[in-house]
Amino acid sequence: MLDPVENRSLPRTAAFFDLDKTVIAKSSTLTFSKSFYQGGLINRRAVLRTAYTQFVFLAGGADHDQMERMRAYLSSLCRGWNVQQVKEIVAETLHDLIDPIIYDEAASLIEEHHAAGRDVVIVSTSGAEVVEPIGELLGADRVVATRMVVGEDGCYTGDVEYYAYGPTKAEAVRELAESEGYDLARCYAYSDSATDVPMLEAVGHPHAVNPDRTLRKEAVAREWPILDFHRPVRLKQRLPSLSRPPRPVLVAAAAVGAAAVTAGVVWLTARSRRSSAAAQRSGRSGSASAGGGVQRK
Repeated sequence: MLDPVENRSLPRTAAFFDLDKTVIAKSSTLTFSKSFYQGGLINRRAVLRTAYTQFVFLAGGADHDQMERMRAYLSSLCRGWNVQQVKEIVAETLHDLIDPIIYDEAASLIEEHHAAGRDVVIVSTSGAEVVEPIGELLGADRVVATRMVVGEDGCYTGDVEYYAYGPTKAEAVRELAESEGYDLARCYAYSDSATDVPMLEAVGHPHAVNPDRTLRKEAVAREWPILDFHRPVRLKQRLPSLSRPPRPVLVAAAAVGAAAVTAGVVWLTARSRRSSAAAQRSGRSGSASAGGGVQRK
């Protein structure tokens, strides 16, 4: 049960959501593998390998060693990809691929947190070229995602600037709390993976969603609520308000390799609440050559 509408005289609060298997039913980045193949970025063998990786991920999640191997493979795979081409592929296929796999329960929670006056922040290990558009689709206020190095030619070098994974997610949450004035004791967090225990520990209201075995055990021991999300549904069918353009809020624009599922930098950039869609697109493309770190968006 969520707390009532926030008292405006109190410090601000937020709800932090992991993305894959928490808000959507699959791995956000691996879902685009067929589109990357059709765009000429990967070959058929890579499609088959990512399909297998998706299967392992859905069957029981991936442990730390598996995530590290996946990070190394995907970082190498995207070396030489043109960043703008990746963005265009994601934009063209976003609704067809992601809209049908958003959990109805997660969309309802996002709506409830917004109604209560809380910011909604997507915190994902996937790359921002994937996570940011999904965040906008959901109406999220901010996005924290993975970042890779982009060369002067506008292509990924294959190098990783920051790993938005495990403890670094918790660090990003704390940095956002400091910069945005969130009271973490009154904030919420949601994740399916034991690797996100540090992020869940950082807030006063942690929730395990479709938890893997280790997180379920941890949640039971700590008496954290356990939620079962199992109804993917198109946003336009169940919540028209979330299928519209995002609220006039602060949305993170990080230039992150779309294939770098487990690598990257938490990078937030400032954006005006009244900036136009053109200014938003300009801000995202301009972020590709910017440095790492956590900044206001």
